[in-house]
Amino acid sequence: MAGEGSANANQRKLPRFLCLHGFRTSGAILKKQIFDKWPIQVVNKLDLVFVDAPFPSQGKSEVEGIFDPPYYEWYQFNKELKEYENFDKCLEYIQECMIKHGPFDGLLGFSQGAILSGALSGLQDKGVGLTKVPKIKYLIIIGGAKMQIKSLAKKAYSPAITCPSVHFLGEKDFLKPSGMKLLESYVDPVVIHHPKGHTIPRFDEKGLESMLSFIEKVQAEIS
Repeated sequence: MAGEGSANANQRKLPRFLCLHGFRTSGAILKKQIFDKWPIQVVNKLDLVFVDAPFPSQGKSEVEGIFDPPYYEWYQFNKELKEYENFDKCLEYIQECMIKHGPFDGLLGFSQGAILSGALSGLQDKGVGLTKVPKIKYLIIIGGAKMQIKSLAKKAYSPAITCPSVHFLGEKDFLKPSGMKLLESYVDPVVIHHPKGHTIPRFDEKGLESMLSFIEKVQAEIS
């Protein structure tokens, strides 16, 4: 599925982001999470396109009973997170989405989608994927982490990623230590802290100010 976040998208150019949902959820679920939690003054300044991951869920989803199925996953991995399956197919699928629904200014990702989003700019620069679409220029990373596979990580995070990025870190998020580690691979990242766990957070006053400032910077650069 795909859906745009703003009725104003056709009237003026808004920053356009491809949104990558979490593990064993869906584009519809991420859309609901964002539109339920984020205020109008944020979502009305972004053109958000939500898509489902390429693979149907291969196991139980943690959102069962909270959000309706179907559920999807971007790729599969072993318990140690050291091996990925179908990663190449995942990259090809994301590229197809970017061609079909783009062009895009950036990526927004949550959880597994954030791990992907946080690595794709570097991988694109190395020619590992997304070779047929424009360069990713902006990133919104919510509950992200570094990829654990050394061969991919070396290509994704070295040298440091220079495109403007905003990272959401939850105090109770089990991925926070890896999310902090991810920050070391970025040049001048904007960091928004929140008190919750592994979730799409609401904004406090300081976080909202940081997010709106980030969006204004993006808007000025693309206009």
